Amino acid sequence: MDRRTFLRNVAVGAAGLAVSGRSSAADDLGGVRAEIEKRHDEAVKRLQQWIAQPTIAAEKRGVEEGCDLFIRMLRDAGFNTAKRVPSDGVPGVFATLDAGAPHTLGLYFMYDVKQADPAEWSSPPWEARLVDKPGFGKVIVGRGAVNQKGPEATFLAALHALRGAGRKVPVNLVLVAEGEEEIGSPHFKQIAGRTTTSTPASRRTWTAPPGTWCKRCTPSSRRTATPPRLTDSPTRRARCTIGKRK
Repeated sequence: MDRRTFLRNVAVGAAGLAVSGRSSAADDLGGVRAEIEKRHDEAVKRLQQWIAQPTIAAEKRGVEEGCDLFIRMLRDAGFNTAKRVPSDGVPGVFATLDAGAPHTLGLYFMYDVKQADPAEWSSPPWEARLVDKPGFGKVIVGRGAVNQKGPEATFLAALHALRGAGRKVPVNLVLVAEGEEEIGSPHFKQIAGRTTTSTPASRRTWTAPPGTWCKRCTPSSRRTATPPRLTDSPTRRARCTIGKRK
């Protein structure tokens, strides 16, 4: 599978939310598939520009620029609001996309990356070059291409494709992001606590890793028999925070 096919399939999977429950998803996605193909180069360039702007919390590098760029990317993808959330460390980002839907999906993103020693890379880590890689075809090589800007940029590409095809996302989106995930999310609780949404709690769903739950916001029937280790989790904090909003 080449790079173009992989990105198209991933974006179609994300965009498939828009036609869930319909009998002919393939036909419904025709316009979205065409937009994905049409916008392929645009999506690649967007990811390259993002990689070229590193935010490294451990070095306090690119904090302001990285936060501002991420906010612009969210607004360009169709989020109605996207704003900086101050903290005692690197600022977070809070964004909403009101699709007029009956339910709301919460998302956790990160916009920081690890440090990178150029001497250890086959291609400069901040240039996001397109490189021919045996067995894969053309790939983007750069810090964040896999963790985590690549997957997040693909999600944004799906939103661009949906809008280009004249489709609406079937759920409202509420996004909380941080720029300190790579140093253990020391201020995420503070960031999440400074966000608000008017969506009723009964109509919100937050994404979370499988197997994690919080006593405060997870029904007993959905908890695992043995609680996981008490390792702090930004997503779990987000779930707790959104669960307390009325």
